[in-house]
Amino acid sequence: MAGNPRNGRPYRRLVAEVKALGAPCWICGHNIPANVDGRRHPLAFTLDHYEPVSKRPDLLLDPANARSAHRRCNSSRGNRTTVRPKAAPQRASRRW
Repeated sequence: MAGNPRNGRPYRRLVAEVKALGAPCWICGHNIPANVDGRRHPLAFTLDHYEPVSKRPDLLLDPANARSAHRRCNSSRGNRTTVRPKAAPQRASRRW
């Protein structure tokens, strides 16, 4: 039985590489503060995957799939492939 692949050295190396880039959150576009203490802070850095790992586990360690995000933005996105849900279709102006 294999362990959690997110606990291994390759995953930690990928997280360190993406964090060192200093890129802003790809979901909201705001900068990620470097001085935030603690991993549970809503504005802390997290590694997000453009294609969710729950749907494409083969892309876990792919650097092209890795993005920097705030913890709050990453959690609100969940495992959806789109950043924001599409708007509901507009109703017709009159009854048909």
